[in-house]
Amino acid sequence: MRLPTNGSAYSDLVNWITGISRDHPVEIFTTNYDLLFEEAFEAVRAPYFDGFTGGREPFFDPVSVAGNDLPPRWTRLWKLHGSLGWKASGKDEVIRTGSNAATHLVFPEHLKYDQTQKAPYAALFDRLRAFLATPDTLLISIGFSYADAHVSARIDEGLAANPSASVFAFQYKSLADEVAACDLARRRPNLSVYAPDKAVVNGIEGPWQVSTELPSKDWGPIRATYWSAPASGGPARFTLGAIEAFGRFFAASRSMQALTATPAAIVPGGAAAPAIASGATA
Repeated sequence: MRLPTNGSAYSDLVNWITGISRDHPVEIFTTNYDLLFEEAFEAVRAPYFDGFTGGREPFFDPVSVAGNDLPPRWTRLWKLHGSLGWKASGKDEVIRTGSNAATHLVFPEHLKYDQTQKAPYAALFDRLRAFLATPDTLLISIGFSYADAHVSARIDEGLAANPSASVFAFQYKSLADEVAACDLARRRPNLSVYAPDKAVVNGIEGPWQVSTELPSKDWGPIRATYWSAPASGGPARFTLGAIEAFGRFFAASRSMQALTATPAAIVPGGAAAPAIASGATA
């Protein structure tokens, strides 16, 4: 699988990441196996760190993963379920090959939890825990159902331990179909779920209500980037749960974005739509 040459949601997200001013590296946590983020970063020569270092057989370095000494212009890319570019070396250690050979992945099955307790997965989940422990941090997820118990449990623990942390979950399906995300949102008021038809904010479920009065004359075009009123006369819907709309929204808003005190994170999940979480101060 390769990115299209005429642009993609991944390219839009990378354009946003590379085009904003920030004091901390952006962090991306993804459960996808593909190499599409890597391809998007390399297409624009944007530096990123995925936990591996070296030239001939890059090895995983948990000390660097745990550290915070990367320059702000770098991006941290954490593959929580492994990657198509990983394999086991002759010493039974995970190395990065850069190829598409799927040899070291964590599949969604009953053995997943046990597998995530081993290197390099344990260090990557520790990184997610450390991110959620950051004061006033914000995680925006897209394409993640929260049905992966071992991932959502770490998010649950992080939100419980750090009330100043927040998660915005942008969901593609109607709210009634996002059972796992809603269950967590009702238990943790610092996690909000935004579905096309309804939302759960501060533990309270409600339908979208859009004022007919705009706060400024420029607000109409801004609203159109995240709110869709079908021409057929159907109900209007919140659109940022779709990866294409999400990518365009952030790429278009990068001139107004500035990351100062808060790191950023991205959590893609699911083969159809990667989830992205960002700690931007808008």
